[in-house]
Amino acid sequence: MKGLRRKPTDAELGILRVLWARGPSTVREVAVDLGRDTGYTTVLKLLQIMTEKRLVRRDESSRTHVYEAAFTQDQTERQLVTDLLDRLFDGSAAKLVLQALASNRTTPEELDEIRKLIAAKTGGAG
Repeated sequence: MKGLRRKPTDAELGILRVLWARGPSTVREVAVDLGRDTGYTTVLKLLQIMTEKRLVRRDESSRTHVYEAAFTQDQTERQLVTDLLDRLFDGSAAKLVLQALASNRTTPEELDEIRKLIAAKTGGAG
């Protein structure tokens, strides 16, 4: 998957979030979910670009085209995290995790999840 597609922009991620939540959707449905600030033609243009970038697939079998995400949310998140690791943290997951935890935005539930993941990775008890 790496290198086969370009990374989504912030606006494209917003559209992908709608498609992940709704499933296959028309331009109008995506525009409505995004809210008033994003017009139909803007969404249409972004979806056309995203189709060229292979971020979405377009079903042209009916008069109204239906778009769906080409990759799952998990696949996209992994691609973006891998890119961030490589570009900013020299491939070090530890540096990324330490910076994320230092941000003070981690909930107790998230910390518990992290502990369980560490235990699973190291063979310890969770």
